Amino acid sequence: MHGPLKTQTKLMVKISFFASGTPEAQTALEDLTSLYKNTPVEESDIIVVIGGDGTMLETLHKTNAHGKPVYGMNCGSVGFLMNPYSLQNLPERLDKAGKVTIYPLRMNVTDKNGKKHEAIAFNEVSLLRETRQAAKLKISVDNTVRIPELICDGALLSTPAGSTAYNLSARGPILPLSANVLALTPISAFRPRRWHGALLPRHVTVRFDILEDEKRPVSATADFTEIRDVKTVEIRQSRSIASTLLFNPDHHLEDRILNEQFTN
Repeated sequence: MHGPLKTQTKLMVKISFFASGTPEAQTALEDLTSLYKNTPVEESDIIVVIGGDGTMLETLHKTNAHGKPVYGMNCGSVGFLMNPYSLQNLPERLDKAGKVTIYPLRMNVTDKNGKKHEAIAFNEVSLLRETRQAAKLKISVDNTVRIPELICDGALLSTPAGSTAYNLSARGPILPLSANVLALTPISAFRPRRWHGALLPRHVTVRFDILEDEKRPVSATADFTEIRDVKTVEIRQSRSIASTLLFNPDHHLEDRILNEQFTN
C-alpha cells in the first residue's frame, strides 16, 4: 500500500477482492464489487477476503509476494482472523482499521527418497502418523536433542496467530501475538505421557527426525502443503516474509486472542 489510507478518498482506495466458493461468499462478492469495483491484486492498495479462516490462509499464501495488507470479512464458519461482514462504508472501515504483522514458519523437509521440499505456514506445521501405528519422533531444538523418542499420533509447531486453531484443539496454549514465542505441542502423546509441550523462543530451529520411518511413516503439513513419507523436518520462523492483517478497532486480533483464554 502506498501512503496512509486516511489521505485517500473513497474512489482512490483500490481494493482487490478474494472470496470462497460458498453461495453466501459469492453473493457478497457480487455486491461488493458492484459497489467498490475489483482491482487486480498487483494494482490494489488493499486485499479484502470474503469467507472464513481457510479462505484467509489461502489468500495469504497466494498474495503474500505482493506485500498488500489484508482485511477479512466473515462469511464462513469460524472467522477468527476475520471482521464481521458489512456491505456499507468499507473504505471508511479500512481507513480506521488497526494493523497486525504476522510472520510465518518456514518448513524444510527431506523425504524418504532424499528429495527436498520447502513450504511456509502462517498457522502451524503439523506432523501426523500415516498408518495405524504410532509415530516415533526425535525432537531437537537448535541442534540439542530435547526428546530422544516421542511416541505419538504427531506433533505441531504453531505461530501465535495460529495458536487458537489446530494447536488449541490439541490442548496447546493460546499465545498472545506479542509473546514472541512458538508453541510446540504433542498430538495424543503415548510416551512420555507427562510431556504436554513447550514454549520456544521464536528464533530457534526445531528439528524432527522420524524414527523407524519405514515401519511408521509420517507426513508433514505446512498449512495446506502436505509432504508424505518424511524423514526429517526442520522449522524456523521466517523474518524475511511478513503479512499485515487489518482489523476493526473493536475486533482487534490481540484482544480476541486474549479473550479466547478466558472462554469456557
